[in-house]
Amino acid sequence: MEEPNEEIAGLSVLHHGLRCADLLAVSDPGDPELQVAGLLHDVGHVLAPACADVHGTVGADAVRPVLGERVAALIEGHVPAKRYLVTVDPAYRGRLSAGSRRTLVGQGEAMSGAEVAAFSRAPHFEGAVRLRRADEQAKHPGAVTSPLSSWLPALNRLATVTGGDTPGGPGTASLELRP
Repeated sequence: MEEPNEEIAGLSVLHHGLRCADLLAVSDPGDPELQVAGLLHDVGHVLAPACADVHGTVGADAVRPVLGERVAALIEGHVPAKRYLVTVDPAYRGRLSAGSRRTLVGQGEAMSGAEVAAFSRAPHFEGAVRLRRADEQAKHPGAVTSPLSSWLPALNRLATVTGGDTPGGPGTASLELRP
């Protein structure tokens, strides 16, 4: 995840994810799933380089077996959340980084009225929008972040609690990350 973020010069995917997770820890301190989704929301860029239009889906598919449906849905939802915000908040487009404006084109631009209605009914809609707002705020290369090791307890806890869709059923996944 130390690969450069294709949207922001001077920023790695890891640094961006750490900053996003830190922002969500402040804004949503009681929601570790949202924070971890913030940490990992761009892992699809690493797994499928140059596929910005599907990086949310790629990342969601990668984390779902270990971190569960909600974390996966939030990661997947951060891409349509950008399209949603551009549609419902005319000023939002102006706050997007140059890279986000560029990738927005491949992601479908603004949503239609039907897409807005459908997305706003999605189970994790509000969390996806909060993640997307933090995503855009986390694009400052010089920002100080928590070390990755500070997120290991949350990752381990979520992996143990959710267990994703493992063959043994919920709660059976095991992940032990160490610094």
